Amino acid sequence: MRKIIKYLDKPLFFMTIILFVIGLIMVFSSSNVTAYMSHAVSPYNYFIKQAIFLISGFIIFFIMINFNTNFYGLVSWLLLIVIGVSLVVLLIVGEAQNQAVSWFDFGFFSVQPSEFLKVIFIMWTAKFYEINSKKLNSYIATIPILVGAVFAFLIAIQPDLGTAIIFSVIVATMFFASPTSKLMKFKVAVIGLVFLVATFGVLKISGKNILQARQMARFDYKNPCEKLFTTGSQVCNGYIAINNGGLTGVGLGNSTQKYLYLPEPYTDFIFAVIIEELGLITGIIIIFIYILVLWRILIIGKRSYTNRGALLCYGVAVYIFSHIAVNLLGLFGLIPMTGVPLPFMSYGGSFTWCLIIALAFVERVSFETASVTAKTKQRKKSKKN
Repeated sequence: MRKIIKYLDKPLFFMTIILFVIGLIMVFSSSNVTAYMSHAVSPYNYFIKQAIFLISGFIIFFIMINFNTNFYGLVSWLLLIVIGVSLVVLLIVGEAQNQAVSWFDFGFFSVQPSEFLKVIFIMWTAKFYEINSKKLNSYIATIPILVGAVFAFLIAIQPDLGTAIIFSVIVATMFFASPTSKLMKFKVAVIGLVFLVATFGVLKISGKNILQARQMARFDYKNPCEKLFTTGSQVCNGYIAINNGGLTGVGLGNSTQKYLYLPEPYTDFIFAVIIEELGLITGIIIIFIYILVLWRILIIGKRSYTNRGALLCYGVAVYIFSHIAVNLLGLFGLIPMTGVPLPFMSYGGSFTWCLIIALAFVERVSFETASVTAKTKQRKKSKKN
């Protein structure tokens, strides 16, 4: 363990700790009113649960970094099958929560298989391209795209459009970042474009729509405050929170918008509460730390001595970036809101665990690279002596 801690990427580790601590504090601040007034539970309810998720997550983190990424690559094949079966079972026996059949409810907490799918698929894809490294000029290279399309379909019909979009972005990015030949990437891009155009063309001619009415309503996202009492309620109240905060905020715990104006201020709209209470300056600092975290993950991927490690890091970077982008762009009214949590900040067990697991993968890549580098230097030093 001492050796592992020695080779941890310290900047990444401490930046993520800072973000998780800020997130935990803001989960308490943003959730206490809703917990007591809407759910008739202790104001500390969501804070305690999130603290448990974080503590258990970091226990998992320090266990996971003891195992080689090659081991996780092999295990991911089995886990992918388990997740696939879970998604099918959900569609058959699952009960809707927030108008989507996405969670298994175990009482104290709920588990969202599609969230774990993102992390498992990243590992599985990295291992797949390593195993088939000599066959990437053939259509074998497209297997992750095809498998990903099946999973994206299963998620979309739950329906969970936000998760399906982010998952699809991860699948596509990892394919184009892989060592697959440029010709094969070009063919896939053309086929994908033709398929999308043909699909939209058929839907347009037939007058049908693959989205439900409530999902279509989300595309009416511009000028939300003109639709305060209909489709623009959440985003407009998010604007009000941001405006209230100004540069320095109204003070920790003093948000007015968390008083049931925002339905679940500790999840999708937590960044609005952060700016209201701590100010725009704090919001900008958090975004800056996000950028540093992503940059650090990409650096670790670039330095990796295996394609498996590099792809793993690139996939995790896209995973985190996609969540940040979709959440914040939705909050600022630049795209429709899709119910996507904000990394390190939003309340949620499945997402918190998956995020920590993804970071454990990256730190393990960093450890493996540092170990190989240290051994190489030692051999060179021994030869000189």
